[in-house]
Amino acid sequence: MPTILVVDDEPSIRRTLREILEYENFDVEEAVDGDEALKKMRASQYDVVMLDVKMPKRDGMEVLEISRGEMPEVPVIMISGHGTIETAVEATKLGAFDFIEKPPDLNRMLLTVRNAMDRGELEVANRRMKQAIEEFEGELTPILGESPPIRRIKETIERVAPSEARVLITGEPGTGKELVAKWIHHLSPRKEAPVVEVNCAAIPSELIESELFGHEKGAFTGATNQRIGKFEQADGGTLFLDEIGDMSLSAQAKVLRVLQESKIQRVGGDKNIAVNVRVVCATNKELLQQIEEDAFREDLYHRISVILIHVPPLKERKEDIPIIARHFCERLAKRNGMPGKHLTDEALERLKKQEWRGNVRELQNVVERLIVLTHDDEITSEDVDRYVRPGTSTTDPMLNLLDQYEEFGDFRDMAEKIFIERKLNEFEWNVSRTAESIGIQRSHLYNKMNKYGIEREDAD
Repeated sequence: MPTILVVDDEPSIRRTLREILEYENFDVEEAVDGDEALKKMRASQYDVVMLDVKMPKRDGMEVLEISRGEMPEVPVIMISGHGTIETAVEATKLGAFDFIEKPPDLNRMLLTVRNAMDRGELEVANRRMKQAIEEFEGELTPILGESPPIRRIKETIERVAPSEARVLITGEPGTGKELVAKWIHHLSPRKEAPVVEVNCAAIPSELIESELFGHEKGAFTGATNQRIGKFEQADGGTLFLDEIGDMSLSAQAKVLRVLQESKIQRVGGDKNIAVNVRVVCATNKELLQQIEEDAFREDLYHRISVILIHVPPLKERKEDIPIIARHFCERLAKRNGMPGKHLTDEALERLKKQEWRGNVRELQNVVERLIVLTHDDEITSEDVDRYVRPGTSTTDPMLNLLDQYEEFGDFRDMAEKIFIERKLNEFEWNVSRTAESIGIQRSHLYNKMNKYGIEREDAD
């Protein structure tokens, strides 16, 4: 129920306004002077404030000025038994929604109150939208990298974003498909409207239609209230359908209909609701293969893939890894409340040699791990060896043996050489202790050392 605060030092005026407003189904609270009014306004949220101009202690004009500074979204209607044009003009300049005289005309007063409520709701919605956009932009990571594939993606986004063309973004998990979708929205004429994301893989198939299109009360067991779906939530903006390859065929058919007609029907409803939505999709699956397997509709594929953007895996653009890693290092240190840290060139080279099966998402997690676990301001190659994949340093030649040798004998000899060198180092080149440790005779170990040319580097 809407709540109205009536501020007047005359009890009879407060009582009259309360009776009228409560009869019209408004909830009414009272304040006897300006100080009490400000105290209540700071403690509670009101839909409208009706404020007398002339009051003892703090008058209405001063309360109006303070309230507009602290609570600009709350509409204030000034009321006065000594109204003049000058007072009305001054109140309007200070931000009053309207000015009415005592005794108020009933119909005019109620119309003013309802209009003020509409204005207040609009201001709150605008403020929340602006805040959401600012938060969105504050978290919007740039698309990092200068490799040829990333440059092409950036150029495509700049060309595509101002249009209404539907975009299908493909790529492995963790490559940054969602970020591409956000930038398409951010650079589009729809940027002031919401971008709504749906992860189709995370929603059970029996609930996906309700999630997308909403449902009416009683549409199915558990539908105790009406629900607004993602298409309606994204009206005027962008709907990002992530992992669309996991969407059920029945939901695909309904999405296709929406794309054709720009109308939706809530589950359990029969009313067509017009929606103005730009749809951007993403998938890590081969949709053309799914079409061959009758798991994805070919007509829907052609509807959503007017523009195709493929985001390559990190292994295909390793030259971008230092740029991305430095960015994460700076950003994640701030997020964790830690002083800035620096990745050495050697550490970056180590990172470039890693196998990033999780792509950019995995790299981000690794950089955060390094920031948290390293003690010094400088993150070194030794830190990478220790914390990225313990025991599998990229400098360890064992990691590359499978790629370097095709013959089993050659692989075995090199592996044996590396093993003996490590054990000799472990026992400080004490041949007797090393031989005993690995379970062979001392003379046999000498033969192996001669065979592989193993010598202590600091030997005279």
